[in-house]
Amino acid sequence: MVTVTPLEAELLELAGSVPDPELPVLTLRELGVVRAVHVHGEDTAEASVEVELTPTYTGCPAIEAMSVDIERVLHAHGVREVTVRTVLAPAWSTDDISDEGRRKLSEFGIAPPRAQRAADPVTVSLGPTRTLDTTDPVRCPHCGCADTELLSRFSSTACKALRRCLDCREPFDHFKEL
Repeated sequence: MVTVTPLEAELLELAGSVPDPELPVLTLRELGVVRAVHVHGEDTAEASVEVELTPTYTGCPAIEAMSVDIERVLHAHGVREVTVRTVLAPAWSTDDISDEGRRKLSEFGIAPPRAQRAADPVTVSLGPTRTLDTTDPVRCPHCGCADTELLSRFSSTACKALRRCLDCREPFDHFKEL
């Protein structure tokens, strides 16, 4: 079991409060990409701090902006030496998005990813574009309707798909399950 010091917990909270550069409605903590903070030293001013950050996918272009923003926030808090280290294992999953993050995505007009069971593989299908899974459909964030169709497998970012509600006819982003 890893012991987290009060200073590490405080700095983890600060690093996690940084808004995601692609989805500024979410913090990095709500997105689940800030994994840990390690402090080497006794006090904030003299300590060197290492932040573990897991991208939503390998090669994510936002990782550099996230790192710079984390460094800026921790420097402003008095930490002189900050290193942000990219950690790829365990891989990030949409299950890492907090309940608060899912709520904020929906309020922002983006359908949150459906919850996956960690042991289950993610099903990929190249069949029809309409939502066929009635047990866990992609619901419209505007009206809540479960009858939606896929317009494009990619939207404004690679981690989102573009869908349209067949009831209210509004298009919306869906944060894809990973």
